[in-house]
Amino acid sequence: MATVPHIRPITDLKKTSEISAFCHEVKEPVFITKNGYSDLVIMSADTYAREMFMLDVYRKLAEAESELLSGAQGVSHDDLMRQMRTKLNEKA
Repeated sequence: MATVPHIRPITDLKKTSEISAFCHEVKEPVFITKNGYSDLVIMSADTYAREMFMLDVYRKLAEAESELLSGAQGVSHDDLMRQMRTKLNEKA
């Protein structure tokens, strides 16, 4: 279910504490309008970090899907776990 975007006028940026609290409360990007048109997007640092993390996850999933569709050889779960245990033991 899509959420309704949070839209505030540019004059709200004068109320820095209020707009900061709002960004932290909604935990989503907030669209700032100027003269009725979209002008800026602001968000809390936590929201930005989450968005960047998810963007990286989506990029990696797309890359993995592309490799799978191109016929790349996969690794079984057992082999992957064996490889990970070996790497962890080497670091210990």
